[in-house]
Amino acid sequence: MTEQRWVRLEGVENVRDLGGLPLTGGGHTRFGQVLRSARLHELTESDVEFLVEKFGIRTVIDLRSPKEVDRDGPTPMERAGVRTEHLTVLPTGQRPIPRDDEDPKLFNYRGYLADRPENMLAAVRLLTEPDAGPALVHCAAGKDRTGVFCALVEDAVGVRREAVIEDYALSNEALEAVLRRGVGTEYQIDPADIDLYRCPPQVMTALLADLDPDGAAEGWLLRHGMPSDELATLRARLTE
Repeated sequence: MTEQRWVRLEGVENVRDLGGLPLTGGGHTRFGQVLRSARLHELTESDVEFLVEKFGIRTVIDLRSPKEVDRDGPTPMERAGVRTEHLTVLPTGQRPIPRDDEDPKLFNYRGYLADRPENMLAAVRLLTEPDAGPALVHCAAGKDRTGVFCALVEDAVGVRREAVIEDYALSNEALEAVLRRGVGTEYQIDPADIDLYRCPPQVMTALLADLDPDGAAEGWLLRHGMPSDELATLRARLTE
């Protein structure tokens, strides 16, 4: 079912459907509700037509920073009139550097949840709005900020833990293409450094383990203000 989840477009990489993921109680997540991707700025006209007319995207959730948004300008989806919500999960100001014994990627992922919980929560709650879906969520490469967001949603609706981690790591299959196209950064990425940008399964395993003592992703969302009825709506919308 993994191949069925990939969406092949001309102007963006790392696009896949959150459908088809196995649930702990049986069944799978629904296809056609949420897409995840890298940055959208090179979408072609046919890409936009597919996303809007065929897939039915009604809301784009952009997790990039204000600096990235301002630098790159409106996406073709925005210019086509698709509702776009900019909800950065990067902290404002300067954060402490990770300890010598702390994985830098895990340090950053923890920061998305600890430093901008209000925006992470708002992004998840968008998926429960009656007129918000289908939705597309993205950042620059569609693997780190988007990866944490999708893992939070998947875990909250009951996706099997190993499948959450596998979905996160699946971005590695598109990484070379993502870096080749570019992620809108102001510096060049040396292809020889590709291993620095990979999504190690153990990093997501550790992040989710952080959440487990307080009720996993469900507990995180409820603790940060998501009403229980919205969580039920999220599960009903994304699972079958």
